[in-house]
Amino acid sequence: MTGRLTKQNVPMPDPGDPAETRETVERYGVVRLQLTDFRNYARADIKVDPRPVVLTGQNGAGKTNLLEALSYLSPGRGLRGATLGDVTRSNGGEGSRAWAIAATLATREGEMKLGTGLAPVSDLTSLAANDVGDRRVVRIDGVNAGGPKILAEKIRLSWLVPSMDRLFTEAPSGRRRFLDRLTLALDPTHAGRISAYERAMRERNRLLEDEGDSRWVSAIEEQMAEHGIAIAASRRETVEQLRVSAESGTGAFPRAALAMTGAVDDWLNDISAIEAEDRFRQSLAKTRRQDAEAGRALFGPHRSDLTVRHVDKDEAAERCSTGEQKALLIGIVLAHARLQALAWAATPLMLLDEVTAHLDRQRREALFDEICHAGVQAWLSGTDRSLFEGFGERAQYFEVSDGVLSRAAAV
Repeated sequence: MTGRLTKQNVPMPDPGDPAETRETVERYGVVRLQLTDFRNYARADIKVDPRPVVLTGQNGAGKTNLLEALSYLSPGRGLRGATLGDVTRSNGGEGSRAWAIAATLATREGEMKLGTGLAPVSDLTSLAANDVGDRRVVRIDGVNAGGPKILAEKIRLSWLVPSMDRLFTEAPSGRRRFLDRLTLALDPTHAGRISAYERAMRERNRLLEDEGDSRWVSAIEEQMAEHGIAIAASRRETVEQLRVSAESGTGAFPRAALAMTGAVDDWLNDISAIEAEDRFRQSLAKTRRQDAEAGRALFGPHRSDLTVRHVDKDEAAERCSTGEQKALLIGIVLAHARLQALAWAATPLMLLDEVTAHLDRQRREALFDEICHAGVQAWLSGTDRSLFEGFGERAQYFEVSDGVLSRAAAV
């Protein structure tokens, strides 16, 4: 394998046109993954090709840990939302808290090497105890690249994990995080806006508690209004793009109608972003007393919610069956993958943990067909290999046992 992938004409929908068109999209994929002291992996070195990767094994073998390691190739705290120290392999003693992930990606320009870990080190595949730090570092092609934010410019990732099966029935915070991750994959600046908004909100909370200078509070509210409306506008655009992309699906998965609900979101239906900023700033000034008493901002995009409806049944997602909810989620993730391919002219990496649960045979095979049709390198995990037989030779298979991987034959 040379590491340089040729362009392939992959059928992709054009969001501006209801008819499908041929878009030239590059197939990106991991060709090598190395782990050091990550979860139950003391060392791991796996070489693959850009086809889908199927990981099977008993519960606790390390399948999800491997997917989690891949999720750290993007900004944030990975698909489990763990703290940096929590993912370090336990060796029975104090030892080093360091861990490392190194991946080689095949891209249009050739091979690209990404490394990240919990230590400032010269070689992220070999961490030493005296190199341990409490910050996550990133290297690109062997060069220190600062923090993980830069990863959003280098690789696109989507994931679906079992905890998300309850997305439609649990608290709005999970749905906001879900949509923000989808938005970040399309707009890498979205994370910076969220961070700036949350910093300003914390500072405002502190000033209100301490009865700080009202002029300084006004300045902070100006920042909250600017970043808050930008966040709402970005979410709104992602929701609209997902709606159009969902229309081009295969039909095996139900169409999902997404919408953001909340006062700030509603404003953008009727007025411009500039006008919405002014209104948000005025609202923050009027609610200082209530927010001070509550100890938090009671109003803003951090209180918005994502609503989802099953279009064909005209039913709210939370009222659908478990299987229908899972199918809706998969449909959204697939629609998002199509969007990423169009936005970046390159296929994203998909991490699908126990994705076959609650899917009948027809939908399993439809999922595998769509993954292969789009040229996406998906990493899928499950305990039962027979559930992946629809892939046949189109995928590559590995058996995972206590942090050790071995290549397996096609199902």
